[in-house]
Amino acid sequence: MVVQSGEVRKEVDMVLRLVERLDTFGIDRRREPIIVVGGGVLMDIVGLAASLYRRGTPFVRVPTTLIGLVDAGVGVKTGVNFNGHKNHLGTYAAAELTLLDRSFLSTLSRRHISNGLAEILKVGLIKDEALFGLLERHGRLVLDENFQGLSPEGDGAATAILERAISGMLEELEPNLWEETLERSMDYGHTFSPSVEMLGLPSMLHGEAVCLDMALSTALACGRGLMNEDECGRVFAVMSDLGLPTWSPLHTPEVLGRALHATVRRRDGQQRLPLPVGIGKTLFVNDVRTGELASAIALQREMALRGSLEAA
Repeated sequence: MVVQSGEVRKEVDMVLRLVERLDTFGIDRRREPIIVVGGGVLMDIVGLAASLYRRGTPFVRVPTTLIGLVDAGVGVKTGVNFNGHKNHLGTYAAAELTLLDRSFLSTLSRRHISNGLAEILKVGLIKDEALFGLLERHGRLVLDENFQGLSPEGDGAATAILERAISGMLEELEPNLWEETLERSMDYGHTFSPSVEMLGLPSMLHGEAVCLDMALSTALACGRGLMNEDECGRVFAVMSDLGLPTWSPLHTPEVLGRALHATVRRRDGQQRLPLPVGIGKTLFVNDVRTGELASAIALQREMALRGSLEAA
């Protein structure tokens, strides 16, 4: 079944279409896994369909995008958007197998490589200073080469960056797969971005929304003295090197205030907002107020103007 993917098609109707095709095919749910070949959106949709069909049908993931390799293909969450909310319907369902092959990335546009690099940068900023250093030194090269290792330097960098990003994600997810603990470092970049991404559709990509969130969180951390000015500048410079936006007109106090309120409802009444401490460490805060948010937005815009990378 060929599916036109994209965030705007990430809806429950697509799940029902898939389930109808499964039923027509007559799949043997014990011995015949569903195989999903595609990007993160498609893996989320098919994962949800597989988890619902006959109360659980095995599935195999073959991610063909960078964001699929390092993010959507790694965890156990499935989901579709509903009623204007990001991933409002979903389940936890582990794939039987995920096959990672970076040669698929040769077909991607530069923008979609940048999209996946945002989720890699997330891991570097909150837990792996060495990964951040790799992106700082080689990020533009692996972007130029689509992670295909067209040069010896690019090949070594692509391998090291992917291995550190995937292993770092797994280290964080494995002890808390079902999210019983709501303070999750991998939520860095995912506090404000769900609301901003939905407002930015269809032009905004997931990784771009995440990067905008990380830029704001970096500004918040800088305002609290958790990062110094040099570290803040390095973060924004790497974002720009990776072709990612650091500012959007959607980042207003009103929009981000509503986004934070929605996140509090998801996180059991607290913000549980992860902020970077320097580069490679994190802490959680619950006391961000309107004034501080407005100041962080202003600092974010000021830092972004130096690199002039803005999202629609």
